[in-house]
Amino acid sequence: MRISRVYTKSGDAGETSLVDGSRVSKADPRVVAYGDVDELNSLLGAARVGLADPQLDEALGKIQNELFIVGADLASPLGIQVPRVGEERLAEMERLIDLLLEELEPLREFILPGGTQLGATLHLARAVSRRAERSVVALTRQSAINEHALIYLNRLSDLLFVMARVANKRSGAKEEPADFSERWKKG
Repeated sequence: MRISRVYTKSGDAGETSLVDGSRVSKADPRVVAYGDVDELNSLLGAARVGLADPQLDEALGKIQNELFIVGADLASPLGIQVPRVGEERLAEMERLIDLLLEELEPLREFILPGGTQLGATLHLARAVSRRAERSVVALTRQSAINEHALIYLNRLSDLLFVMARVANKRSGAKEEPADFSERWKKG
């Protein structure tokens, strides 16, 4: 597919076309869901800028490509032939989570998102993944979807959390525990 123009003017009134050609509001839950996935993909692109860790870079590149599939999946009502997320990728993600967890100490408390620039960006990406997941849940109230797209986003947020911790550990950044003491003193 070749994109020869960026603007079409067809969305100037607040509507867009889905893969099947139907027109919907840009505030439609389906558009919000794949828009959140697009935002997540862009954030992962920012995380990869200057990334010197080949294992994390390769994994994030694969995720970025998969997020295009998730977006197409969400933009297409069931019954339309497009690539869709399947169980095999969920299993791959779980294997990567397990592999990366071998490098980390188990958590005994909540930690603050942060650490290195990469770690902080991956923590932010985890939060955006959770928002995308919530948007997909809202979409399911209106339309049937491929259930694997929802599970993918849930698993992805777990993977991004683990990747943030690994990125910080590999860079020597210490995890900062969340301090609830002030809240409880006032409470």
